[in-house]
Amino acid sequence: MSGITGSKLNIRGSGLVAKLGTDGQILTSTGAGTQAAFEDAAAGISWQAVETGSTMTAVAGNGYPINTTSNACTITLPSSASLGDQIIFTDYARTWGTNSITLDSNGLNYQGDDDSFDVEYSTDGQSVHIVYADATQGWIPISDDDVTDVPSTYGQTGIFGYGYTGSAPVSLTNLVSSSGVVATDVTGVGSARWYIMGTEYGSGKGIFGYGYTGASTAVSMTNLVTNEGVVGTDVTGVGTSRARGAACRYGGHDTSLFGYGATTSAYYAVTNLVSSSGVVATDVSGVGTARQNVSACEYGGDKGIFGFGHDGSSVVGMTNLVSSSGVVATDVSAVGTASYGRGAIEYGGDKGMFAFGVNVSSSYINAINLVSNVGVVASDSSGTGTARVYIAACEYGGDKGIFGYGENSSAANVSMSNLVSNAGVVATDVTGVGTIRRALGACNL
Repeated sequence: MSGITGSKLNIRGSGLVAKLGTDGQILTSTGAGTQAAFEDAAAGISWQAVETGSTMTAVAGNGYPINTTSNACTITLPSSASLGDQIIFTDYARTWGTNSITLDSNGLNYQGDDDSFDVEYSTDGQSVHIVYADATQGWIPISDDDVTDVPSTYGQTGIFGYGYTGSAPVSLTNLVSSSGVVATDVTGVGSARWYIMGTEYGSGKGIFGYGYTGASTAVSMTNLVTNEGVVGTDVTGVGTSRARGAACRYGGHDTSLFGYGATTSAYYAVTNLVSSSGVVATDVSGVGTARQNVSACEYGGDKGIFGFGHDGSSVVGMTNLVSSSGVVATDVSAVGTASYGRGAIEYGGDKGMFAFGVNVSSSYINAINLVSNVGVVASDSSGTGTARVYIAACEYGGDKGIFGYGENSSAANVSMSNLVSNAGVVATDVTGVGTIRRALGACNL
């Protein structure tokens, strides 16, 4: 090579002379012995900010993450297009199955049909890549696949554990399959106890903690649960010994916290963070009203909420939000019926729900209070299934939930369950499996 001379690059022995291109161009040739030249590279897709509106207008050459968590979205395609124009739409929050997207082809054809036809995509996790061909076919999808919810199988299965049979606390467990089927009893591991708390940690593992070992002896020991549902032996307790509290995840799938609770002589608002390796931290000073028989679940994908309970003198309905870093906020005024002993779950991947319990009149209820993906609690809606208290709940199938067990209005322990869809619909009773009991814990794996 003789080097660069002026504005040309001479390649000895090749017979080629090429001018230097501009930024972003590529060197092309039609074959040996011909003159190479710099040409513009094909334009790539320019990805845009997440779209959350109910309508939008797309521009050729762009990619759009479409978040339909709160509403469906109608997308207007360009009114004119050229051969090779491309657009990509992708399901940002895996919610197209609940709130779909609709494409308005805006005077052009779509797969050979005019714009009087409906073009709807309604599969969770779907991405749609379209290209313009010609006036006859118009826009053609070259890909419209959904993708698996990865990187882990987190949240596919769950486990109910511990509780009180009416005569004694137990430590047995019941696994929940990825389709919401509750399995028969598994012999218990660890100290039998009730009014226990359960939550997740480490993207697919669980932890049971605290509770009463007898009629009134509060403890702080914990038991780790593998992602296959195997419960470990007792781990020496950390933090204030107590029962009747709640626990939830925060910060994504790795970390969680235990919070609130009581003994026979005191009520607490303290919390204890759980690391991604299942290590429980010492007490964090309490925020909000100290109370027992409180419930907790996740929302927004990385935050949590404690709600309802009994403060020692009255039944309450206030809530306390938990930030993505595990910080508990002050009381939020009650929405819905003040009650205690409720179940709480996450559903749909980013929303939550409180359900069942006992109200201020000591009536057993099956009312529901939905929690939005920004932590707003809705007013009461009519529930489904047997009204009961001291119920447990966990997620399964990645985005669905299950309520199980508890005590009914006749003060009898039960083992029936109620499945919850990824749209937050609670189903009717499913015949119980396993030992009937109340005041147990649950978590998803």
